[in-house]
Amino acid sequence: MPYRNEPRSTPSANMSPAWSGLSQATQARRARFVVAAAAALAAVGCDTGKAERAGAPSASAHSKAASTHSAPAPAPIPSAPEAPPRPLNVLLLTVDAFRADHAPWQGYTRPVAPHLTKLAENAVVYTNAYSISSYTAKSVAGLLAGRYPSTLYRSGYFFATYAKSNVFFPEVLQEHGIRTLGWQAHLYFGRGKGFDQGFDVWKMVPGITFDPQTDNSITSEKTTRLGLELLGSPENTGRQFFAWAHYMDPHDVYNKHPECPDWGNKNRDRYDSEICFADLWLGKLVDWAKTQPWWKDTALIVTSDHGEVFGEHGMYRHAFELWEPLVRVPLLIMTPGAKPKRIELRRSAVDLAPTIMELMGHKPIEGFQGKSLVAEVYGTAQPDSREPIVVDLPEDSNNPFRQAFIEGDYKLIALSPWQFLLFNLDKDPAEQHNLAAEEPETFAKMKRRYAEVFGKIPYIQAYGGNKLASGKTANGPMGPESTGKPRADTTNPSP
Repeated sequence: MPYRNEPRSTPSANMSPAWSGLSQATQARRARFVVAAAAALAAVGCDTGKAERAGAPSASAHSKAASTHSAPAPAPIPSAPEAPPRPLNVLLLTVDAFRADHAPWQGYTRPVAPHLTKLAENAVVYTNAYSISSYTAKSVAGLLAGRYPSTLYRSGYFFATYAKSNVFFPEVLQEHGIRTLGWQAHLYFGRGKGFDQGFDVWKMVPGITFDPQTDNSITSEKTTRLGLELLGSPENTGRQFFAWAHYMDPHDVYNKHPECPDWGNKNRDRYDSEICFADLWLGKLVDWAKTQPWWKDTALIVTSDHGEVFGEHGMYRHAFELWEPLVRVPLLIMTPGAKPKRIELRRSAVDLAPTIMELMGHKPIEGFQGKSLVAEVYGTAQPDSREPIVVDLPEDSNNPFRQAFIEGDYKLIALSPWQFLLFNLDKDPAEQHNLAAEEPETFAKMKRRYAEVFGKIPYIQAYGGNKLASGKTANGPMGPESTGKPRADTTNPSP
Protein backbone atom coordinates (compact mmCIF):
# COMPACT_ATOMS: atom_id res chain seq x y z
CA MET A 1 0.00 0.00 0.00
CA PRO A 2 1.97 3.05 -1.10
CA TYR A 3 1.23 6.67 -0.42
CA ARG A 4 0.99 10.01 -2.07
CA ASN A 5 4.51 11.40 -1.62
CA GLU A 6 6.33 8.40 -3.10
CA PRO A 7 9.48 9.41 -5.06
CA ARG A 8 9.28 8.60 -8.77
CA SER A 9 11.98 7.46 -11.14
CA THR A 10 12.92 8.84 -14.47
CA PRO A 11 -17.03 -14.81 -25.83
CA SER A 12 -20.13 -15.11 -25.79
CA ALA A 13 -22.62 -14.02 -23.17
CA ASN A 14 -24.56 -17.29 -23.28
CA MET A 15 -24.97 -19.23 -20.06
CA SER A 16 -21.96 -21.40 -19.21
CA PRO A 17 -21.57 -24.17 -16.63
CA ALA A 18 -19.61 -21.74 -14.46
CA TRP A 19 -22.76 -19.63 -14.10
CA SER A 20 -25.21 -22.37 -13.28
CA GLY A 21 -26.92 -21.86 -9.96
CA LEU A 22 -26.22 -18.14 -9.83
CA SER A 23 -28.97 -15.61 -9.29
CA GLN A 24 -30.66 -14.13 -12.35
CA ALA A 25 -29.40 -10.66 -11.40
CA THR A 26 -25.83 -11.88 -11.22
CA GLN A 27 -26.18 -13.81 -14.47
CA ALA A 28 -27.49 -10.70 -16.19
CA ARG A 29 -24.68 -8.53 -14.85
CA ARG A 30 -22.13 -11.19 -15.79
CA ALA A 31 -23.54 -11.33 -19.30
CA ARG A 32 -23.29 -7.54 -19.70
CA PHE A 33 -19.69 -7.71 -18.49
CA VAL A 34 -18.73 -10.44 -20.97
CA VAL A 35 -20.56 -8.79 -23.89
CA ALA A 36 -18.80 -5.53 -23.09
CA ALA A 37 -15.41 -7.23 -22.93
CA ALA A 38 -16.00 -8.95 -26.25
CA ALA A 39 -17.13 -5.71 -27.85
CA ALA A 40 -14.07 -3.96 -26.47
CA LEU A 41 -11.76 -6.53 -27.99
CA ALA A 42 -13.51 -6.12 -31.32
CA ALA A 43 -13.22 -2.34 -31.04
CA VAL A 44 -9.49 -2.61 -30.48
CA GLY A 45 -9.33 -4.43 -33.79
CA CYS A 46 -6.36 -6.60 -32.98
CA ASP A 47 -5.39 -8.66 -36.05
CA THR A 48 -2.55 -10.94 -35.07
CA GLY A 49 -2.17 -12.20 -38.61
CA LYS A 50 -1.81 -8.65 -39.82
CA ALA A 51 0.74 -7.94 -37.07
CA GLU A 52 2.79 -10.93 -38.12
CA ARG A 53 2.64 -9.90 -41.78
CA ALA A 54 3.91 -6.50 -40.69
CA GLY A 55 6.88 -8.16 -39.05
CA ALA A 56 5.67 -8.72 -35.48
CA PRO A 57 7.46 -11.75 -34.07
CA SER A 58 5.64 -14.74 -32.70
CA ALA A 59 6.04 -15.57 -29.02
CA SER A 60 8.64 -18.17 -29.87
CA ALA A 61 10.71 -15.65 -31.79
CA HIS A 62 11.74 -14.04 -28.51
CA SER A 63 12.44 -17.28 -26.63
CA LYS A 64 15.94 -18.64 -27.06
CA ALA A 65 16.36 -22.35 -26.71
CA ALA A 66 19.08 -21.80 -24.15
CA SER A 67 17.02 -19.41 -22.02
CA THR A 68 16.47 -20.55 -18.47
CA HIS A 69 12.84 -19.48 -18.86
CA SER A 70 12.13 -21.58 -21.96
CA ALA A 71 9.68 -24.44 -21.70
CA PRO A 72 11.39 -27.76 -20.94
CA ALA A 73 11.45 -30.48 -23.55
CA PRO A 74 8.34 -32.70 -23.43
CA ALA A 75 8.75 -35.59 -21.03
CA PRO A 76 6.51 -38.40 -19.89
CA ILE A 77 4.02 -37.22 -17.27
CA PRO A 78 4.65 -39.12 -14.02
CA SER A 79 1.75 -40.82 -12.35
CA ALA A 80 0.00 -38.34 -10.08
CA PRO A 81 -3.31 -37.88 -8.34
CA GLU A 82 -6.19 -36.24 -10.12
CA ALA A 83 -5.99 -32.47 -10.07
CA PRO A 84 -7.33 -31.84 -7.53
CA PRO A 85 -8.55 -35.15 -6.11
CA ARG A 86 -11.64 -33.41 -4.66
CA PRO A 87 -13.01 -29.88 -4.27
CA LEU A 88 -10.87 -28.14 -1.68
CA ASN A 89 -10.96 -25.18 0.62
CA VAL A 90 -8.42 -22.48 -0.22
CA LEU A 91 -6.49 -20.34 2.27
CA LEU A 92 -4.79 -17.43 0.49
CA LEU A 93 -2.18 -15.49 2.48
CA THR A 94 -0.62 -12.42 0.87
CA VAL A 95 2.26 -10.47 2.40
CA ASP A 96 2.54 -6.83 1.41
CA ALA A 97 5.67 -5.61 -0.41
CA PHE A 98 7.56 -8.95 -0.19
CA ARG A 99 10.13 -8.94 -3.00
CA ALA A 100 11.18 -12.30 -4.39
CA ASP A 101 14.91 -11.96 -3.84
CA HIS A 102 14.37 -11.61 -0.08
CA ALA A 103 12.91 -15.12 0.11
CA PRO A 104 15.47 -17.51 1.68
CA TRP A 105 14.15 -20.47 -0.34
CA GLN A 106 15.15 -18.48 -3.43
CA GLY A 107 18.71 -17.87 -2.28
CA TYR A 108 18.53 -14.91 0.12
CA THR A 109 21.25 -15.43 2.73
CA ARG A 110 19.49 -13.88 5.73
CA PRO A 111 17.08 -16.28 7.48
CA VAL A 112 14.25 -13.75 7.35
CA ALA A 113 11.40 -16.23 6.91
CA PRO A 114 12.12 -19.57 8.65
CA HIS A 115 8.47 -20.64 8.77
CA LEU A 116 7.83 -20.01 5.08
CA THR A 117 11.18 -21.58 4.20
CA LYS A 118 10.11 -24.75 5.99
CA LEU A 119 6.74 -24.57 4.24
CA ALA A 120 8.49 -24.24 0.87
CA GLU A 121 10.11 -27.65 1.40
CA ASN A 122 6.64 -29.22 1.06
CA ALA A 123 5.19 -26.87 -1.55
CA VAL A 124 5.25 -26.14 -5.24
CA VAL A 125 7.64 -23.18 -5.44
CA TYR A 126 7.47 -20.74 -8.34
CA THR A 127 10.87 -19.09 -8.60
CA ASN A 128 9.92 -16.59 -11.32
CA ALA A 129 6.51 -15.33 -10.23
CA TYR A 130 5.27 -11.85 -11.10
CA SER A 131 2.65 -9.66 -9.48
CA ILE A 132 -0.01 -8.11 -11.71
CA SER A 133 1.09 -4.57 -10.84
CA SER A 134 3.48 -2.69 -8.54
CA TYR A 135 0.84 -1.20 -6.26
CA THR A 136 -1.70 -2.80 -3.90
CA ALA A 137 -4.83 -1.07 -5.21
CA LYS A 138 -4.15 -2.33 -8.72
CA SER A 139 -2.58 -5.73 -8.06
CA VAL A 140 -5.15 -6.93 -5.49
CA ALA A 141 -8.07 -5.93 -7.70
CA GLY A 142 -6.45 -7.77 -10.60
CA LEU A 143 -5.98 -10.87 -8.45
CA LEU A 144 -9.64 -10.86 -7.35
CA ALA A 145 -10.89 -10.30 -10.89
CA GLY A 146 -8.42 -12.58 -12.67
CA ARG A 147 -7.87 -9.65 -15.03
CA TYR A 148 -5.38 -6.86 -15.58
CA PRO A 149 -6.37 -3.67 -13.74
CA SER A 150 -6.51 -1.63 -16.96
CA THR A 151 -9.55 -3.70 -17.97
CA LEU A 152 -11.49 -3.03 -14.74
CA TYR A 153 -14.00 -0.30 -13.95
CA ARG A 154 -12.15 1.79 -11.36
CA SER A 155 -12.01 5.33 -10.06
CA GLY A 156 -9.13 7.61 -10.98
CA TYR A 157 -7.84 8.11 -7.46
CA PHE A 158 -4.65 6.67 -5.98
CA PHE A 159 -6.74 4.76 -3.44
CA ALA A 160 -8.98 3.46 -6.19
CA THR A 161 -12.59 2.33 -5.82
CA TYR A 162 -13.80 -0.61 -7.95
CA ALA A 163 -17.32 -0.53 -9.36
CA LYS A 164 -19.77 -3.35 -8.62
CA SER A 165 -19.99 -3.98 -12.37
CA ASN A 166 -16.62 -5.76 -12.08
CA VAL A 167 -16.79 -9.51 -11.47
CA PHE A 168 -14.59 -10.76 -8.62
CA PHE A 169 -14.22 -14.51 -8.25
CA PRO A 170 -15.27 -14.63 -4.53
CA GLU A 171 -18.79 -13.53 -5.45
CA VAL A 172 -19.08 -16.47 -7.86
CA LEU A 173 -17.83 -18.83 -5.16
CA GLN A 174 -20.30 -17.26 -2.73
CA GLU A 175 -23.24 -17.86 -5.03
CA HIS A 176 -22.17 -21.48 -5.39
CA GLY A 177 -22.67 -21.83 -1.62
CA ILE A 178 -19.01 -21.50 -0.64
CA ARG A 179 -18.29 -19.51 2.52
CA THR A 180 -16.00 -16.55 1.75
CA LEU A 181 -13.87 -14.86 4.42
CA GLY A 182 -11.53 -11.89 4.27
CA TRP A 183 -9.63 -10.07 7.04
CA GLN A 184 -7.34 -7.12 6.44
CA ALA A 185 -4.89 -4.89 8.29
CA HIS A 186 -5.11 -1.58 6.39
CA LEU A 187 -8.16 0.66 6.49
CA TYR A 188 -8.05 1.21 2.73
CA PHE A 189 -9.68 -2.23 2.53
CA GLY A 190 -12.43 -1.13 4.92
CA ARG A 191 -13.58 2.07 3.23
CA GLY A 192 -16.06 0.75 0.70
CA LYS A 193 -13.57 0.44 -2.15
CA GLY A 194 -15.18 -2.71 -3.55
CA PHE A 195 -12.71 -5.37 -2.42
CA ASP A 196 -15.32 -6.92 -0.12
CA GLN A 197 -17.52 -7.80 -3.11
CA GLY A 198 -18.49 -11.45 -2.73
CA PHE A 199 -17.31 -11.93 0.87
CA ASP A 200 -19.67 -13.28 3.54
CA VAL A 201 -17.27 -12.06 6.23
CA TRP A 202 -15.08 -8.98 5.81
CA LYS A 203 -13.17 -7.78 8.88
CA MET A 204 -10.49 -5.23 9.73
CA VAL A 205 -8.01 -5.95 12.51
CA PRO A 206 -8.83 -3.77 15.53
CA GLY A 207 -7.03 -0.61 16.61
CA ILE A 208 -5.74 0.66 13.27
CA THR A 209 -6.04 4.17 11.81
CA PHE A 210 -5.83 5.42 8.24
CA ASP A 211 -2.75 7.31 7.07
CA PRO A 212 -2.63 7.96 3.30
CA GLN A 213 1.14 8.45 3.43
CA THR A 214 2.25 5.17 5.01
CA ASP A 215 1.37 2.29 7.35
CA ASN A 216 2.13 3.15 10.96
CA SER A 217 0.59 0.05 12.53
CA ILE A 218 2.19 -3.25 13.52
CA THR A 219 -0.49 -5.80 12.77
CA SER A 220 0.82 -9.31 12.07
CA GLU A 221 -0.10 -10.62 15.52
CA LYS A 222 -3.56 -9.06 15.25
CA THR A 223 -4.00 -10.48 11.76
CA THR A 224 -3.22 -13.98 12.98
CA ARG A 225 -5.44 -13.69 16.07
CA LEU A 226 -8.36 -12.50 13.95
CA GLY A 227 -7.69 -15.40 11.59
CA LEU A 228 -7.80 -17.88 14.46
CA GLU A 229 -11.15 -16.43 15.50
CA LEU A 230 -12.67 -16.57 12.02
CA LEU A 231 -11.25 -19.92 10.96
CA GLY A 232 -12.05 -21.39 14.38
CA SER A 233 -15.77 -20.78 13.91
CA PRO A 234 -17.80 -23.75 12.60
CA GLU A 235 -20.08 -21.21 10.94
CA ASN A 236 -17.18 -20.29 8.65
CA THR A 237 -15.44 -23.63 8.18
CA GLY A 238 -18.32 -26.08 8.57
CA ARG A 239 -18.67 -26.15 4.80
CA GLN A 240 -16.34 -25.46 1.88
CA PHE A 241 -14.66 -22.07 2.29
CA PHE A 242 -12.30 -19.57 0.69
CA ALA A 243 -10.31 -17.41 3.11
CA TRP A 244 -7.91 -14.55 2.38
CA ALA A 245 -5.75 -12.49 4.73
CA HIS A 246 -3.28 -9.76 3.78
CA TYR A 247 -0.31 -9.29 6.14
CA MET A 248 0.80 -5.65 6.06
CA ASP A 249 3.94 -5.36 8.20
CA PRO A 250 6.69 -5.41 5.52
CA HIS A 251 5.13 -2.18 4.24
CA ASP A 252 6.96 0.86 5.58
CA VAL A 253 7.25 2.30 8.17
CA TYR A 254 9.91 -0.42 8.62
CA ASN A 255 10.24 -1.48 12.27
CA LYS A 256 12.67 -3.64 14.18
CA HIS A 257 11.13 -6.48 16.17
CA PRO A 258 12.76 -8.02 19.25
CA GLU A 259 11.48 -11.45 18.20
CA CYS A 260 13.79 -11.29 15.15
CA PRO A 261 17.55 -10.95 14.64
CA ASP A 262 18.96 -7.43 14.54
CA TRP A 263 20.34 -7.02 11.04
CA GLY A 264 21.07 -3.29 11.35
CA ASN A 265 19.40 0.09 11.03
CA LYS A 266 19.22 0.66 7.29
CA ASN A 267 15.87 0.54 5.52
CA ARG A 268 16.57 -2.89 4.08
CA ASP A 269 17.70 -4.20 7.48
CA ARG A 270 14.50 -3.06 9.17
CA TYR A 271 12.44 -4.33 6.21
CA ASP A 272 13.95 -7.77 6.76
CA SER A 273 12.90 -7.57 10.41
CA GLU A 274 9.36 -6.81 9.24
CA ILE A 275 9.37 -9.85 6.94
CA CYS A 276 10.64 -11.95 9.85
CA PHE A 277 7.85 -10.68 12.11
CA ALA A 278 5.15 -11.32 9.50
CA ASP A 279 6.61 -14.79 8.90
CA LEU A 280 6.48 -15.53 12.64
CA TRP A 281 2.77 -14.81 12.92
CA LEU A 282 1.82 -16.21 9.54
CA GLY A 283 3.63 -19.37 10.62
CA LYS A 284 1.59 -19.51 13.82
CA LEU A 285 -1.61 -19.30 11.79
CA VAL A 286 -0.52 -22.13 9.48
CA ASP A 287 0.72 -24.31 12.34
CA TRP A 288 -2.65 -23.91 14.07
CA ALA A 289 -4.51 -24.58 10.81
CA LYS A 290 -2.69 -27.90 10.47
CA THR A 291 -4.40 -29.04 13.69
CA GLN A 292 -7.90 -28.36 12.36
CA PRO A 293 -10.17 -31.03 10.86
CA TRP A 294 -10.56 -29.04 7.63
CA TRP A 295 -6.80 -28.81 6.93
CA LYS A 296 -6.62 -32.14 5.08
CA ASP A 297 -9.05 -30.67 2.54
CA THR A 298 -7.35 -27.27 2.21
CA ALA A 299 -4.95 -25.77 -0.32
CA LEU A 300 -2.61 -23.04 0.90
CA ILE A 301 -1.31 -20.26 -1.38
CA VAL A 302 1.25 -17.71 -0.18
CA THR A 303 2.36 -14.76 -2.31
CA SER A 304 2.71 -10.97 -2.32
CA ASP A 305 0.91 -8.11 -4.01
CA HIS A 306 4.16 -6.48 -5.22
CA GLY A 307 7.81 -5.99 -4.32
CA GLU A 308 9.81 -3.09 -2.91
CA VAL A 309 12.86 -1.02 -3.92
CA PHE A 310 15.68 0.40 -1.81
CA GLY A 311 17.31 2.95 -4.09
CA GLU A 312 17.30 0.95 -7.32
CA HIS A 313 16.65 3.34 -10.21
CA GLY A 314 16.70 6.20 -7.71
CA MET A 315 13.46 4.96 -6.17
CA TYR A 316 12.22 3.84 -2.75
CA ARG A 317 9.20 1.81 -1.63
CA HIS A 318 6.82 0.87 -4.49
CA ALA A 319 4.23 1.93 -7.13
CA PHE A 320 4.89 4.35 -10.03
CA GLU A 321 7.15 2.03 -12.06
CA LEU A 322 7.43 -1.61 -13.15
CA TRP A 323 11.06 -2.47 -12.40
CA GLU A 324 11.82 -6.11 -11.59
CA PRO A 325 12.21 -5.63 -7.79
CA LEU A 326 8.72 -4.10 -7.81
CA VAL A 327 6.98 -6.95 -9.64
CA ARG A 328 8.94 -10.13 -8.80
CA VAL A 329 7.28 -11.84 -5.83
CA PRO A 330 7.35 -15.17 -3.97
CA LEU A 331 4.69 -17.77 -4.79
CA LEU A 332 4.14 -21.02 -2.89
CA ILE A 333 1.27 -23.46 -3.41
CA MET A 334 0.77 -26.40 -1.05
CA THR A 335 -2.22 -28.60 -1.71
CA PRO A 336 -3.27 -32.15 -0.73
CA GLY A 337 -1.79 -34.78 -3.02
CA ALA A 338 0.66 -32.51 -4.86
CA LYS A 339 4.36 -33.32 -4.56
CA PRO A 340 6.91 -30.60 -3.73
CA LYS A 341 8.74 -29.18 -6.73
CA ARG A 342 10.22 -26.00 -8.13
CA ILE A 343 8.85 -24.49 -11.33
CA GLU A 344 11.31 -22.10 -12.93
CA LEU A 345 9.14 -20.85 -15.80
CA ARG A 346 7.68 -17.38 -15.43
CA ARG A 347 4.16 -17.15 -14.04
CA SER A 348 1.79 -14.28 -13.21
CA ALA A 349 -0.60 -13.62 -10.33
CA VAL A 350 -3.32 -13.27 -12.98
CA ASP A 351 -3.24 -17.10 -12.97
CA LEU A 352 -4.32 -17.32 -9.32
CA ALA A 353 -8.06 -16.68 -9.75
CA PRO A 354 -8.55 -19.57 -12.22
CA THR A 355 -6.27 -21.72 -10.06
CA ILE A 356 -8.39 -21.09 -6.97
CA MET A 357 -11.61 -21.71 -8.88
CA GLU A 358 -10.34 -25.06 -10.16
CA LEU A 359 -9.01 -26.14 -6.77
CA MET A 360 -12.49 -25.46 -5.39
CA GLY A 361 -14.19 -27.51 -8.10
CA HIS A 362 -15.48 -24.76 -10.38
CA LYS A 363 -14.76 -23.71 -13.93
CA PRO A 364 -13.12 -20.35 -14.62
CA ILE A 365 -15.23 -17.27 -15.19
CA GLU A 366 -15.54 -15.92 -18.71
CA GLY A 367 -13.14 -13.05 -19.03
CA PHE A 368 -10.31 -14.47 -16.93
CA GLN A 369 -7.02 -13.41 -18.51
CA GLY A 370 -4.88 -16.04 -16.79
CA LYS A 371 -4.75 -19.82 -16.84
CA SER A 372 -5.05 -22.27 -13.96
CA LEU A 373 -1.84 -23.67 -12.49
CA VAL A 374 -3.54 -26.77 -11.08
CA ALA A 375 -2.43 -29.31 -13.70
CA GLU A 376 1.24 -28.43 -13.36
CA VAL A 377 0.97 -28.26 -9.58
CA TYR A 378 -0.29 -31.85 -9.53
CA GLY A 379 2.02 -33.00 -12.32
CA THR A 380 -0.75 -34.05 -14.68
CA ALA A 381 0.59 -31.60 -17.28
CA GLN A 382 4.09 -30.49 -18.12
CA PRO A 383 4.74 -26.81 -17.30
CA ASP A 384 4.74 -24.80 -20.51
CA SER A 385 5.73 -21.26 -21.42
CA ARG A 386 3.04 -18.68 -20.66
CA GLU A 387 4.93 -15.74 -22.00
CA PRO A 388 4.47 -12.90 -22.60
CA ILE A 389 4.21 -12.07 -18.91
CA VAL A 390 2.28 -8.81 -18.58
CA VAL A 391 2.53 -6.27 -15.75
CA ASP A 392 0.12 -3.38 -15.78
CA LEU A 393 -0.12 -0.05 -13.94
CA PRO A 394 -3.00 2.07 -15.28
CA GLU A 395 -2.86 5.80 -14.73
CA ASP A 396 -4.51 7.42 -11.72
CA SER A 397 -4.17 10.65 -9.76
CA ASN A 398 -0.60 9.78 -8.71
CA ASN A 399 0.58 6.84 -10.80
CA PRO A 400 1.62 7.57 -14.39
CA PHE A 401 0.67 5.20 -17.21
CA ARG A 402 3.00 2.19 -17.25
CA GLN A 403 2.80 -1.17 -19.02
CA ALA A 404 5.40 -3.87 -19.58
CA PHE A 405 5.77 -7.37 -20.91
CA ILE A 406 8.51 -9.99 -20.73
CA GLU A 407 9.21 -12.56 -23.42
CA GLY A 408 12.33 -14.66 -23.66
CA ASP A 409 15.33 -12.63 -22.52
CA TYR A 410 13.70 -9.26 -23.19
CA LYS A 411 11.49 -6.89 -21.25
CA LEU A 412 9.80 -3.89 -22.88
CA ILE A 413 8.49 -1.11 -20.62
CA ALA A 414 6.00 1.39 -22.04
CA LEU A 415 6.28 4.84 -20.48
CA SER A 416 3.53 5.89 -22.87
CA PRO A 417 1.96 4.24 -25.93
CA TRP A 418 4.92 5.46 -27.98
CA GLN A 419 7.83 5.79 -25.52
CA PHE A 420 9.62 2.57 -24.55
CA LEU A 421 12.59 1.07 -22.73
CA LEU A 422 14.15 -2.28 -23.69
CA PHE A 423 16.19 -4.54 -21.41
CA ASN A 424 17.81 -7.96 -21.72
CA LEU A 425 16.98 -9.56 -18.36
CA ASP A 426 19.38 -12.45 -18.91
CA LYS A 427 22.42 -10.19 -19.36
CA ASP A 428 21.13 -7.20 -17.39
CA PRO A 429 18.76 -8.37 -14.63
CA ALA A 430 19.10 -5.01 -12.82
CA GLU A 431 17.68 -3.20 -15.90
CA GLN A 432 20.55 -0.71 -16.08
CA HIS A 433 21.18 -0.65 -19.82
CA ASN A 434 18.41 0.48 -22.18
CA LEU A 435 18.96 -1.33 -25.49
CA ALA A 436 16.53 0.70 -27.60
CA ALA A 437 19.34 2.34 -29.59
CA GLU A 438 21.84 -0.54 -29.53
CA GLU A 439 19.49 -3.27 -30.77
CA PRO A 440 17.18 -1.47 -33.20
CA GLU A 441 15.84 -4.63 -34.86
CA THR A 442 14.93 -6.26 -31.56
CA PHE A 443 13.50 -2.96 -30.34
CA ALA A 444 11.29 -2.65 -33.43
CA LYS A 445 10.09 -6.25 -33.06
CA MET A 446 9.29 -5.79 -29.38
CA LYS A 447 7.32 -2.61 -30.10
CA ARG A 448 5.27 -4.46 -32.70
CA ARG A 449 4.81 -7.26 -30.22
CA TYR A 450 3.66 -4.71 -27.64
CA ALA A 451 0.92 -3.55 -30.01
CA GLU A 452 -0.17 -7.15 -30.45
CA VAL A 453 -0.06 -8.11 -26.77
CA PHE A 454 -1.77 -5.01 -25.39
CA GLY A 455 -4.13 -4.87 -28.35
CA LYS A 456 -5.80 -7.86 -26.71
CA ILE A 457 -6.10 -6.09 -23.33
CA PRO A 458 -8.78 -3.37 -23.46
CA TYR A 459 -7.81 -0.22 -21.59
CA ILE A 460 -10.76 1.22 -19.66
CA GLN A 461 -10.46 4.86 -18.70
CA ALA A 462 -10.88 5.59 -14.99
CA TYR A 463 -14.03 7.31 -13.75
CA GLY A 464 -14.67 9.89 -11.06
CA GLY A 465 -13.97 13.27 -12.66
CA ASN A 466 -10.66 13.84 -10.85
CA LYS A 467 -7.42 15.00 -12.44
CA LEU A 468 -5.04 12.22 -13.49
CA ALA A 469 -1.24 12.23 -13.35
CA SER A 470 -1.09 13.22 -17.03
CA GLY A 471 -3.35 16.22 -16.46
CA LYS A 472 -6.32 14.55 -18.13
CA THR A 473 -9.67 14.02 -16.42
CA ALA A 474 -10.98 10.64 -15.26
CA ASN A 475 -14.16 10.51 -17.32
CA GLY A 476 -14.53 6.78 -18.03
CA PRO A 477 -17.53 4.52 -17.35
CA MET A 478 -18.47 2.73 -14.14
CA GLY A 479 -19.66 -0.23 -16.18
CA PRO A 480 -21.39 -1.16 -19.44
CA GLU A 481 -24.79 -0.07 -18.16
CA SER A 482 -23.49 3.37 -17.15
CA THR A 483 -22.84 4.43 -20.75
CA GLY A 484 -25.44 2.47 -22.68
CA LYS A 485 -22.71 1.19 -24.96
CA PRO A 486 -19.81 -1.26 -24.70
CA ARG A 487 -16.70 -0.26 -22.80
CA ALA A 488 -15.66 3.21 -23.85
CA ASP A 489 -12.09 4.31 -24.55
CA THR A 490 -10.67 0.83 -24.98
CA THR A 491 -7.37 1.82 -26.51
CA ASN A 492 -4.24 2.75 -24.61
CA PRO A 493 -4.40 6.40 -23.58
CA SER A 494 -2.17 9.22 -24.64
CA PRO A 495 -0.08 10.37 -21.67
